Amino acid sequence: MPSMTMIEAIRDAMDGAMSRDEDVVVFGEDVGYFGGVFRCTQGLQKKYGARRCFDTPISELGIVGAAVGMAAYGLRPCVEIQFADYVYPAYDQIVSEAARLRYRSAGQFTAPITIRMPTGGGIFGGQTHSQSPEALFTHVCGLKVVVPSNPYDAKGLLTSAIDDNDPVIFLEPKRLYNGPFNGYHDQPVKPWSKHALGEVPQEHYKLPLGEAAIRREGSELTLLTYGTMVHVAETAVEESGVDAEVIDLRTLLPMDFETITESVRKTGRCVIVHEATLTSGFGAELSALVQENCFHYLEAPITRVTGWDTPYPHAQEWAYFPGPERVGRALREAMEA
Repeated sequence: MPSMTMIEAIRDAMDGAMSRDEDVVVFGEDVGYFGGVFRCTQGLQKKYGARRCFDTPISELGIVGAAVGMAAYGLRPCVEIQFADYVYPAYDQIVSEAARLRYRSAGQFTAPITIRMPTGGGIFGGQTHSQSPEALFTHVCGLKVVVPSNPYDAKGLLTSAIDDNDPVIFLEPKRLYNGPFNGYHDQPVKPWSKHALGEVPQEHYKLPLGEAAIRREGSELTLLTYGTMVHVAETAVEESGVDAEVIDLRTLLPMDFETITESVRKTGRCVIVHEATLTSGFGAELSALVQENCFHYLEAPITRVTGWDTPYPHAQEWAYFPGPERVGRALREAMEA
């Protein structure tokens, strides 16, 4: 089984989908000849031609709008928004058109669209290249929202997303593009290190949307997280000495309700970690879900560790980022409550 970075796994998923189904098309800004700003689509235009992998104007609204029309006529667009921060001009097309097409047509049309977006910090891009807008999409009926945390999951989940008959928002943590890290800015895992890679089967496989993964079993506390924060959480748990169960949600919508509630009812404590801002972040929905369904099992208040309620800073990116120290402190405080 070969080792891949997340970039390579994502490219492999699109390559496989395009080879199996001629209706799969890939397009977006600079994804063709250039291979994408992060090289996720490198080589696809050369292999499949400019009719199936092509560049678009700088118009996110136009990219998603064209994808909706293509999908209604039977194609399976897999489009790239160059950074998640740029998706806002296309938000109306996603919410009012793609997400509602099946409903408003009484099932006559579907929108098998995958919208890929690099998300979160990691490149010192400041407020316009580092946002985590996942909560904006989990509020929308008709969408599915996916955030992988490793190359194996990235390929399997993206393959499922492209095959899905409804629109999928596929958020790719750019801090993990070249491999996981331990959450400390001065100790990154180097891209050329074997530890930065994940084993990914070359053959076709899919991971079901809506199923979480238990990355670490534990008995004292449940830690709910996704994407980049999975690796931060694992480091924090190891350093804190708390026997926490780390759950990687993988799919935010639909959510794996059963895995979450079973774990919290077992451990009696819950800490939620994400990179997005605190107020109205996806952690608020998780907290409400746990409170409503596990209240009589809780032995301590539910805690959220998140980014701050400010624009994502440039020079102070690591002060904003919820690192292992902050997460570890929350774990210890939950155990003392």
